[in-house]
Amino acid sequence: VQLQAFGGGVVQAGGFLRLSCATSEGTLAYYYMGWFRQAPGKEREFVAEISWPGRNKNYAGSVKGRFAIARDNIGHTVDLQMNSLKPEDTGIYYCAANRAMPVSNGVAFWGQGTQVTVSS
Repeated sequence: VQLQAFGGGVVQAGGFLRLSCATSEGTLAYYYMGWFRQAPGKEREFVAEISWPGRNKNYAGSVKGRFAIARDNIGHTVDLQMNSLKPEDTGIYYCAANRAMPVSNGVAFWGQGTQVTVSS
């Protein structure tokens, strides 16, 4: 499945952004979905994931309580609401999918990434 991530931008610390992930190839139904990010000079890291149809969610400790992942019930989009943003949240955010397992255990499909920059 081809994933498209959008919604990144530049925001001041304490602000918010909403990222969305969609596919042009039909539906994201039945896929485990999630978000990863990569800061400059660092390895890509897990941010959040959600099962189908959305009962189970999991977050990295660094974003728990600030970020919220959600998906619509017809499998069109997966969103990441990011609140109380910090400069350390800066990075390229990637949408990820896997039909067989949570993305924290393995990613089968990656989106192209969207840049998030949080200024202090």
